[in-house]
Amino acid sequence: AVPRSRILATGGASHNKNILQVLSDVFNAPVYTIDTTNSACLGSAYRAIHGLVAETNVSLADVVKLAPEPRLAVTPTAGAEEVGKPM
Repeated sequence: AVPRSRILATGGASHNKNILQVLSDVFNAPVYTIDTTNSACLGSAYRAIHGLVAETNVSLADVVKLAPEPRLAVTPTAGAEEVGKPM
């Protein structure tokens, strides 16, 4: 079974519940945020660290295991996936 997708929203727009709801409805996936300042840069920093340790076979999951736990911000509106199907 394919695991269900989820979205991690970062940066200034991640504080706007309306934008997060649209994102969730369009992709039919729950949206999570993290309570970290400058969170838009955080993902890039983790990927950079992962790149530095790539030769040691350290997984990205191991690199980010001490990262702040994302919190659920919004879930898709019931029936939202039906709106996009005809397109």
